[in-house]
Amino acid sequence: MSLLEAIVLGLIQGLTEFLPISSSAHLRIAGEFLPSATDPGATFTAITQIGTELAVLLYFWSDITRIIGRWFRHFSATSGVPKNDPDVRMGWLIIIGTIPIVVVGYLAQESIRSTFRSLWLVAIVLIVFGLILGAADLLGRRTRELTELSYPHGLLYGAAQMLALIPGVSRSGATTTMGLALGYTRPAAARYAFLLAIPAVFGSGLYELATAISEPSASPFSALDTLAATVVAFGVGYLVIAGLMRYISTRSFLPFVVYRVVLGTVLLVLLGAGVIDPL
Repeated sequence: MSLLEAIVLGLIQGLTEFLPISSSAHLRIAGEFLPSATDPGATFTAITQIGTELAVLLYFWSDITRIIGRWFRHFSATSGVPKNDPDVRMGWLIIIGTIPIVVVGYLAQESIRSTFRSLWLVAIVLIVFGLILGAADLLGRRTRELTELSYPHGLLYGAAQMLALIPGVSRSGATTTMGLALGYTRPAAARYAFLLAIPAVFGSGLYELATAISEPSASPFSALDTLAATVVAFGVGYLVIAGLMRYISTRSFLPFVVYRVVLGTVLLVLLGAGVIDPL
């Protein structure tokens, strides 16, 4: 695969990572229509996600540094940071919410690299989870703020994030859907979803980066191509975060629901007609 193809995929990664439409599904589908007609693979996908998570770090820098600082300081009796401090709670919530995807991601490595990348499965989950997002957005009370986030709810968010190991589910889509179903406002649900993704995405990305270094054949792209895609994903991703947070403060997720259902349906038709190979 070429440098130009890598840059195109980096652009797609940046555009779709934070929207509830699944960046991994878009990279999987796009690979079929590039000149090389090759699946970019789980390794390339995970590494480019480091770029988009760096965009999250930049956008939420003040929140992240404050949470980390106060979480560490609360262990000291002389710090003056109480155990029930909101930032300390958020630190624990992010840790708790990360546990499910770490456990399942480690145990399901083989499926993540093979079975989960079937385009039949991608198409089905695009539609199903799109409809679930629509239902949660329509029926959710949308009254709770992040200050009301409980530890059981944090774990439920984590369970939803775990489902994003399947391309087509969408990490932001699954966790935001869970937040809406639990009654949180759209901005609150999305904000925690972004913060929760940081350890999981960086962990996965760095693991796959080590894999690519030790086993160059794990990715169809060279190190330079992957770096270029990651840089592009970072720049585009930052712009998308800012736009999405403004959008959801006043509008619903309906356009994303419609897009997911249409994309999944078109993909099913193409697969059924034999235009593209599911594997």
